[in-house]
Parts: sequence; C-alpha cells; structure tokens
Amino acid sequence: MHFVDEAIIHVKAGDGGNGCVSFRREKFIPYGGPDGGNGGRGGSIILVADKNLTTLLDFHYRASFKAGRGQHGQGSNKFGRSADDLAIKLPAGTVVEDAETGEQIVDMVEHGQEFVIAKGGKGGRGNAEFATPTDRAPRRADPGGTGQERMLKLKLKLLADVGLVGFPNAGKSTLLSTISAAKPKIADYPFTTLTPILGIAKFKENSFVVADMPGLIEGASSGKGLGISFLKHIERTKAIAVLIESVSEDPKSDFARLMEEMKLYNEDLPKKVKIVVFTKIDLVDASRVEELGKIKLSRGLKKHFISAATGKGLEELVELMWEAVKKP
Repeated sequence: MHFVDEAIIHVKAGDGGNGCVSFRREKFIPYGGPDGGNGGRGGSIILVADKNLTTLLDFHYRASFKAGRGQHGQGSNKFGRSADDLAIKLPAGTVVEDAETGEQIVDMVEHGQEFVIAKGGKGGRGNAEFATPTDRAPRRADPGGTGQERMLKLKLKLLADVGLVGFPNAGKSTLLSTISAAKPKIADYPFTTLTPILGIAKFKENSFVVADMPGLIEGASSGKGLGISFLKHIERTKAIAVLIESVSEDPKSDFARLMEEMKLYNEDLPKKVKIVVFTKIDLVDASRVEELGKIKLSRGLKKHFISAATGKGLEELVELMWEAVKKP
C-alpha cells in the first residue's frame, strides 16, 4: 500500500435556497396576502474520523468536495427543502489545517469524531415573513446565504503504539516483517523504507501496532531528506524502540545522534524511548554482545539483542514492547 501522509483539498458548503415572493391567488379572493415560503438550508461539510482508514491517498484522486444547495421557497407557503450534509471520512489521526494560513483547525483523533468544517448557507426568507400591519403585501424576499468555502491541508500522523527508529539498514523492515504480518520491501541500501509501514504484533491474547519509519539522517529536524516526514509520524507513539546495528563502529555515537535529532524536532520525543535494540547479533561473536551490554546509554533504558535472521530474542522483544505499550 502506498502511504500518503499529506493532501490539500477544497471544500464548498451548499448555498441556501432563495426566499420566494408570492401572493395567494384563489377564486373569490382577488387580493390574497403574501405566501412566499423560505428557502432551504445549504448542506454543510462534516469531517468524520474513521479508524479503518490508514491513508490519504484517495484525496489525491479527488481533491474537491461540494455539498448541495437548499431548494428555493415556493408559493402557498412552501418552504424549500434543506440539502443533505456531506460527510468526508478521514483516517483517525489526521490534523486539519487552513491551507492558506497554516493555522490548525482540528485534530481528528478519536474514531467517530465529527467536526463541521464548512457550514451551509441559511435559507432566504420568503415575503410571507415580511408582512406587517402597515405593509400587508411586501414584495421582498431574501436570497439564500452563501455556503462556506475553504482550502484545507490534511496531515496524517500515524497512530502506532511502537515506533521503530534507526539509521538506514539498521534492520527495522526485517524486524517488522518477522514480528508481524507486514511485508515491507527490503533491500540492502539506504532509504529502502520511503514510507511508514504498519504491522500488527501479538503478545499472547494482546495485539499492538508497530510502525517502521523511514530511515533517519542527521539534519532531519531541519527538513533534510526524509527526516521531517519521519519525525512527524513518531509524535504519537506510546513507545519508541531505537535500533542500532551490533556491527556499528560507534553504537554510542549512533544512539546520541538519533536522540539529538528527535530532541531538535520535539524535546518530548526522547522521553518516549523505552528500548534500545541491538540488531544483527548473528554477525558478531559473544564477546561483542557482552561489550555492547556494558555501554552506558541512558539511565533506566532497557537493552535487548536480536537477530531477525535467526529469530533470536524476538519473542522477548515483543514482550518488552507490549509492557511499554500497556503502561499508562
């Protein structure tokens, strides 16, 4: 599945129907009073969060949404019918901004959450509404109100429970494919994972969402490479697992650089780090594993050693992840 995390759409609520100018005309009543009805309300546009949606890709094929207008009022005091509202479903976790000002309008977090993003125009009043003791035959009616119109920028932040963070080739894609049903495309070159990939990991009767994020590079927080899109997606994870290659020449430096990039983007991100995972231990000997275990990284941080190729340590890692996710 191709993941699209941003889209710009145009929304236009329906205009209200016009009020009617009409007079009662019946046999034996040559001078009937005003009986022009009111116009109907235009349809509003409502955003609805849906947890079953995982991408904004559909909005790249359809970027304009318009609700219907209210019917005009008619004679014999017939009111125009109001138009139906138009619901637009968004993936839960979508932030909606004004595309012109950049101002955040609403954060669609909870499944079923609704927000009226553009109000339909009011129906115009018919001339029956304007009758007074001094003006019993008014010839005026209101036009329908204009429905709101705006350009929106949609930004989807993944609602994953655990985010996998690491430099390119740290083994994130391989790990995700072995602990879940996700099937990311894997190759031995930087930036294989160009888009976030979700997988469902299971521990006993429990399941949680793990996200493999695009590889991080220095300068990500300032917008270089794929960094910003990567960092945006890990803001909401409950826990972060930092993956470092066991064969790295300087694992301590790798860890420090990853933490610094996250901190530069959002100083709260490093607080989410719960586990440091040393990958590819099948490529090193036991003395190297012992050496890695003695490295001081951060107080209270758990270290774990795995080999996705042989399966060593994977069950224990999934359990550690679940323990981090279930904590309030």
